[in-house]
Amino acid sequence: MNTTIRRGAILSLLLVIALLINFTVVQGFREEEYAQDSRNSRTFMELKKVNRGQINAGGQVLAESYRDEATGFYQRTYPNMPYSFGPVVGYVSDQFGTSQLESTFNAELNGDGKGSQSRFTRTGLEQDRVGNSVELSLDPNLQAFAYEQLSSNNYDGAIVALRPSSGQVLAMASTPSFDPNSIASPATAADAWGQLNNDPKQPLLNHAAQEQLPPGSIFKIITTAAALRNGYTPDSPLTGDAQITLPGTNVPLTNYGGQACAGGGQVTLTTAFSLSCNTAFVQMALQMGADPLRKAATDFGIGERYDLAELGVPNAAGSLGEIPGAAELGQSAIGQRDVTMTALQAAVMAGVVANEGKRMRPYVVNRVVTSDLRTMKETKPKQLAEALSPEEASTLTNLMFASERATWGYDGNGFASKTGTAEHAEGAAPHVWYVAFDPAKDVAVGVVVKNGGHLGAGATGGQVSGPLGRAVLRAAPAAPVDEGAAQ
Repeated sequence: MNTTIRRGAILSLLLVIALLINFTVVQGFREEEYAQDSRNSRTFMELKKVNRGQINAGGQVLAESYRDEATGFYQRTYPNMPYSFGPVVGYVSDQFGTSQLESTFNAELNGDGKGSQSRFTRTGLEQDRVGNSVELSLDPNLQAFAYEQLSSNNYDGAIVALRPSSGQVLAMASTPSFDPNSIASPATAADAWGQLNNDPKQPLLNHAAQEQLPPGSIFKIITTAAALRNGYTPDSPLTGDAQITLPGTNVPLTNYGGQACAGGGQVTLTTAFSLSCNTAFVQMALQMGADPLRKAATDFGIGERYDLAELGVPNAAGSLGEIPGAAELGQSAIGQRDVTMTALQAAVMAGVVANEGKRMRPYVVNRVVTSDLRTMKETKPKQLAEALSPEEASTLTNLMFASERATWGYDGNGFASKTGTAEHAEGAAPHVWYVAFDPAKDVAVGVVVKNGGHLGAGATGGQVSGPLGRAVLRAAPAAPVDEGAAQ
């Protein structure tokens, strides 16, 4: 009997100890994780009791809360350009939680920053606290303009504009989009949620940062960067033949339209880049080997997911994919096979060339400000990698100038660019890309239009995405004189 009692007592003691340890871990180390979990309905009911901080950009209030005098609860609203900003700002709902910036900065906006009182010890008198405000790097006029470029043409796709010298994101447009007011309002939330989640085009997704797509020929920027780092020059001789057989196969890989490059025979890297000759880039990649391509892709940020707290929004990593052999290397070198990128990564890629080879961390939040106007957190420019030397970046810039001059719609501008037309499914229209930068303004853009836009199967990056990218570059504000010093 004594043995049984003793064993029971020991077991009870162990259970109590385990309970105390678990409580300590939850309260001390994982409180915020559980608090921000989208399944935690208590947390989001709490939001109705808090004067949540604003989200604003360039003086425009994008998200704010007001108190319903009838209920005493606070309601979230999105008063300005909700469709332009919806996929970036996200939503707050007591039924469906939070998304995008509203989720990433939930603690700050809710006034639950580090050092605030634990949820386990609150008395309920804290409901009158005022949350911190989040100031975005986005230019509201450029954001609205970029969104209009996509939506007015009924395109599904994304546009990102950023400052190469700092990583500041000026625009991050995504279509299709949604009105976050429809999810925030209790009267419409359930219907809106059902419709948006059942839409196969995924309007709740930030297509600019979260959707990974095959890049096609814009990836030749990275292939060329690898080549320049491994002894190639603009005058290096390459094949201009209409097709090349992938090693170890009987599969021919052709140039666009099955045409020879500049009449065939031998061409320079400059000609191959400006005319986007697939066969030349396959040959060059086979001569280099896979390792230089892998190194260049990594340096340009392919395969890297940016930290939520640093970028501000959820984002996908993209991928070079596996390269088990020479045939796969040839396909990957022209941005096909398993290569994927986001529009954000495409803009960063162009920005690396513009910024003398330095890759800066992209960011969409300038700072977090308390209700008494103290700066709680401020984003500073941060270099992540050096993908090219300044001399190599200058060479690649000249190649991109030549590419722009050879691109459909060139109008004498001073932009450096590369287009891409990416196959992605049997019988489907290609995704079409345009990446470019304006060195005079310190602005780079990445544009993707899915499934050929209005031109369908016959679409090219120059015809569909090029006009959008050029328009955004022209509309973008030039960098202030004092910017770009933090490299």
